[in-house]
Amino acid sequence: MAVKTNYSKNGNDYYRVTASIGRDSKGKLIRKEFYGKSKKDAENKRDEYLNGIKNGLNADYQNTILGDLMHSWLFEVVRVSNKTKPSTFQRYEGIYRNYVMDSEIYGLILYNLKTIQLQRYYNKLYKNGKSSNVIKTLNKLLKTFFNYAVGEGYLLKNPCSGKRIVIPGEEETPKKEVETFSTEEILKFKEFIENHRLKALFLLALGTGLRQGELLGLKWSDFDNEYKTLKVQRSIKQVNIISANGEKEYKTIEQTPKSKNSIRVVPIPSSLIPVLKEHKTQQKLEKVKAGPSYIENNFVFTTELGKTIDARNLLRSYKRILTRAGITYRKFHALRHTYATKLFEAGVPLKTVQMLLGHSDISVTANIYTHVMPEEKTQAVERLNNLFL
Repeated sequence: MAVKTNYSKNGNDYYRVTASIGRDSKGKLIRKEFYGKSKKDAENKRDEYLNGIKNGLNADYQNTILGDLMHSWLFEVVRVSNKTKPSTFQRYEGIYRNYVMDSEIYGLILYNLKTIQLQRYYNKLYKNGKSSNVIKTLNKLLKTFFNYAVGEGYLLKNPCSGKRIVIPGEEETPKKEVETFSTEEILKFKEFIENHRLKALFLLALGTGLRQGELLGLKWSDFDNEYKTLKVQRSIKQVNIISANGEKEYKTIEQTPKSKNSIRVVPIPSSLIPVLKEHKTQQKLEKVKAGPSYIENNFVFTTELGKTIDARNLLRSYKRILTRAGITYRKFHALRHTYATKLFEAGVPLKTVQMLLGHSDISVTANIYTHVMPEEKTQAVERLNNLFL
């Protein structure tokens, strides 16, 4: 028996049904068409669509492509949000460009997306040499995006929620050991920066634990009158500012520190006060020498013409110092780790170290510096000895 149809297109026969899905701005009914191989097939598609709308889905949910909506979300929502730093957006855009755009998941219809499709993609990335950390970062961004898609009615539930996704190789990734400098290396480092124009910056990094961007963002007004404390309230960073059409412009920007807790007051070791005063005198001499070419901006650490220091140039200088001193290279962040480790070795409580470092949560501090915690715990327990004497 022939299947009954009522519509032909491009030489093919279909059964077509329609449904009203609302009214336009002029009050006219908006009708949507559904096509099937039979009347029942077409009606099933209609009913599935209407049920989706009833459950809160967007009217266009059946046609929305993952990559298209994610691009719109990134550039039209995330990029313009005052909660998104340019450096953060640069990272998000890089993840999207490298792992979503032109990938096998770009063209997936959001509504039909299944967790297994993402799992297979993650497994393929891992097999092709991508680390579990890279995949974990991608999954984190996708999870945030899918939360947006659920909120806007393109999905009923987040395919990355719960524990349905397994990050391949995650348990195989060993925890990185915290890099620090030994006391002997610190002494050698100090010897080789004695006549360096940024000696104060390097010593302040060791003596306060400030992050690189926080050091570059310091202004003289952030110090109290006697240099006993400094206030961290901004950070300098070089980033690609990405416009709505994707064009990039490399700029130096001033932004708020990493987290709310990063805005903090940090005491300065008294031995660094003469170093800072000497640095300020040197800066005044450079200003006189440069004359009208000098840029007055009140920053503590600048070029000889008063410009903010490019982090790449700072890292080159830092690397040269380590090479000349014969010290094994460690990231600039190792100066911060060394500061924290020395505090623990001196018996400073975990909570105090957290506040000095500006970590968002005490668990972050404890997790990073687990290697020095056992000794601290042992010393704490030893204080109970008098109970058993």
